[in-house]
Amino acid sequence: MGANLGVYTGESGVIKFVEDNSGTPAAVASVRSFSVDREVQTIETTAMGSTNRSYTAGLAQFSGSLDVYLRDEGADDGGGQTNLLQYVESPNTIARIELYPSGESTGIKLVGDVVITGHSITSNFDGAVEASISFQGTGALTRTLTS
Repeated sequence: MGANLGVYTGESGVIKFVEDNSGTPAAVASVRSFSVDREVQTIETTAMGSTNRSYTAGLAQFSGSLDVYLRDEGADDGGGQTNLLQYVESPNTIARIELYPSGESTGIKLVGDVVITGHSITSNFDGAVEASISFQGTGALTRTLTS
């Protein structure tokens, strides 16, 4: 029987973003949620006469999305949300995103270069205005343990 290592919770999750991939990533304020998907392409290697299909691993990729409460530009958010939303309006470079699903001091850190592929803004009469942003990874998504 395996050891129960417990679970992490997401209420302390953090997203950091830097537009030009050369500066210091800044935390994005008012994050509601985010997700990241990583997949590996499969390549069929079945030969004629085989009775079962066979496959090998191909190229890996990642993509994801994030939802934030929309804030005024220049709000005290450390620059992360302002930079992200400005990039969404006119993406011209590869950006870097850092994802901490359970906070910067617990769990894992995911880092990768991304292209923002879309965004939407949602407003309704009984809730806060939200922005949803989707991204496509370019290159590898690295996973490390936080400490």
